[in-house]
Amino acid sequence: MTLSIDAGGTNCRAEISDDEGVVSSLSAKTAEIGLSSWIETILNEQKQIKNICIAYAGQVKDGVIISAPNMKIDNHDIKNYFEKRFDVKLFIENDLDCAVLAESTYFDSGDICALYVGTGLGLGVVSSHNLITGYSGVATEIGHIPYKDAPFRCGCGKNNCLELFASGSGIIKFKKHNFIEDSLRLTDLRVSTNMDAKKIYDEFEKALLFALGSVITLFNPEILVLGGGIIAADEDILEIINSKVKDYAMPIALQKLKIVKTQMQNAPLKGALLLKESR
Repeated sequence: MTLSIDAGGTNCRAEISDDEGVVSSLSAKTAEIGLSSWIETILNEQKQIKNICIAYAGQVKDGVIISAPNMKIDNHDIKNYFEKRFDVKLFIENDLDCAVLAESTYFDSGDICALYVGTGLGLGVVSSHNLITGYSGVATEIGHIPYKDAPFRCGCGKNNCLELFASGSGIIKFKKHNFIEDSLRLTDLRVSTNMDAKKIYDEFEKALLFALGSVITLFNPEILVLGGGIIAADEDILEIINSKVKDYAMPIALQKLKIVKTQMQNAPLKGALLLKESR
């Protein structure tokens, strides 16, 4: 059996499957668990598991968790730890890298980017059928490129990350900083008559368009897939993006480009399962 996990900044979702499909599903709040401890508990209860496939919301290289701006790390050398102590094979990759692998299969495209806006701002890139990860596993970290100063710090320690302006965690921080009601969603901020609330939305939109324009110009994808909880909850965001993105990207890179919302349910989890097939 296989344990597949989508370890996100807010929630950890897991499925246990066999050759016939999903046997059971599990979930936990990320802040309430240590990923390694959670896996160990599952393995002690489900001894038939032989493969562990993880989509991880952080930077990963060769089975080692390097960093995770929005998560607590309880075991960096996670692959080596579990393969030495249990009769399992463990595969782990950045969650957006897993997502773009799944999206690449779904759209049958070898030049595709997946930009997800949830707790953080993440990007996965497949270019000429190759997944781009970088020398240290931190390539395509669009959320942590310098953008402009914010009045608080990102989980990575900097105060000028793009993610501070275009992510769920960034919106929460700005609402708290401006004493804006926490329950207001992005769509509420967009139409608010409160100038501070409306400014949070305006800053989000500009930062998101900056991210999209940068991705389109740098990687020249055939398809750019948008996903994550913030995108899923906003019915108008795709129309807004398509009407304004031309002002942020190189014109030739926009030719024939398709910008779409993901059609997949939990692409990172499905992409994690693909890891064992490609290694």
